[in-house]
Amino acid sequence: MVKKPVVSTISSGGYLQGNVNGKLPSLGGKEPPGQEKVVLKKKITLLRGISIIIGTIIGAGIFISPKGVLQNTGSVGMSLIIWTVCGVLSLFGALSYAELGTSIKKSGGHYTYILEVFGPLPAFVRVWVELLIIRPAATAVISLAFGRYILEPFFIQCEIPELAIKLITAVGITVVMVLNSMSVSWSARIQIFLTFCKLTAILIIIVPGVMQLIKGQTQHFQDAFSGRDASIMGLPLAFYYGMYAYAGWFYLNFVTEEVENPEKTIPLAICISMAIVTTGYVLTNVAYFTTISAEELLLSNAVAVTFSERLLGNFSLAVPIFVALSCFGSMNGGVFAVSRLFYVASREGHLPEILSMIHVRKHTPLPAVIVLHPLTMIMLFSGDLYSLLNFLSFARWLFIGLAVAGLIYLRYKRPEMHRPFKVPLFIPALFSFTCLFMVALSLYSDPFSTGIGFIITLTGVPAYYLFIIWDKKPKWFRRLSDRITRTLQIILEVVPEEDCHKL
Repeated sequence: MVKKPVVSTISSGGYLQGNVNGKLPSLGGKEPPGQEKVVLKKKITLLRGISIIIGTIIGAGIFISPKGVLQNTGSVGMSLIIWTVCGVLSLFGALSYAELGTSIKKSGGHYTYILEVFGPLPAFVRVWVELLIIRPAATAVISLAFGRYILEPFFIQCEIPELAIKLITAVGITVVMVLNSMSVSWSARIQIFLTFCKLTAILIIIVPGVMQLIKGQTQHFQDAFSGRDASIMGLPLAFYYGMYAYAGWFYLNFVTEEVENPEKTIPLAICISMAIVTTGYVLTNVAYFTTISAEELLLSNAVAVTFSERLLGNFSLAVPIFVALSCFGSMNGGVFAVSRLFYVASREGHLPEILSMIHVRKHTPLPAVIVLHPLTMIMLFSGDLYSLLNFLSFARWLFIGLAVAGLIYLRYKRPEMHRPFKVPLFIPALFSFTCLFMVALSLYSDPFSTGIGFIITLTGVPAYYLFIIWDKKPKWFRRLSDRITRTLQIILEVVPEEDCHKL
């Protein structure tokens, strides 16, 4: 017979609690010796922090289709400048988040900082859209890239069936969810391995590219700034593509409470990661242009594959495998980080309380991890994922811009706040302006998609008043909610975090 946890008390909120020692009592009524409190442990070291940031930034884009920047700049030279500038701007955003993360020592990233500065309504709207649409759709998109490229070597001579891609994708998503549910340490170790795979893949492109330069293959860099002139609308769009490619530098702030010595680890991990990614992105693009002309790059659907076929011969078959591993790393890092966002939002009362509970033995936020699984599967097998992401892409930059603007506000509103890491004010000012400029640009260049995204985002306002503010819900609803919570606790073996959270 399977043993189920026996609980000692029922809280006033209706959920089950462990005993004062932080564990559920055993069936014999005695507390097993040497048990620890049910809390999220600090297991994110500097190396693991670097792997989370690099592992989530580098996905499939740099290997598959970095043509968005070139298309909107019109020349090789300008595109390389944009890649460099976007790396520096992303570093500015990451440094701003380093100050926020070391000053406000809570997990949750954007949500936590917006809650701290602007209050509960904007923070709820952010997590509402993230949970229902943005994160499931984004996870499904990167997972589909994983499914497609893991199958690529088996379908060289023919088209890969869509159903096969979706089935393999579903397996990949499930593996990531199980991994993050079972162990923080194993998830982090695998993330480190996958990060090394990503960097190896980039080196496989950069090293032959450097050798080409040594051989004098510089014909595509001659008159690097000649070509189609970039339009006034083109350059901002190029920035948009570039900033999107660097997105992911903020994920370490989602897990601040699990970072060892966050005052030193967060800034160091951010600076090291952004230096590696920016250098890698620029050199990868340089390598591409040693072998592929600008015109050929714009026509290619998978630039890394085209490049490797020309220089690496049969070894080019390894490229799809590396791309698949890169996508899997982005899936793993994204689920690991975003589950903490849902965990913190639940702890603040903005999501169902079950999502802020922790497994009694694994010490993982199990409900916050697995809540993404059904939502992602729904997105995977229905609807146009890319349209959804286009509708809501402006929301990411709007809320990130607001969070960084909040840093400036806190400097004046709370000058006494302890700030172990402090950046010059021009850094958050420039970055928040860039974010808000991109939001304004999307309103001008694509008012239809942005308008739909804006309407979807605004649904969070009535949802906030219905689910959060309205406290006179019917008794039957409250009883049903409590019963569902208790049942899920028993099935999942989770309890509320034992220690009261402190800033």
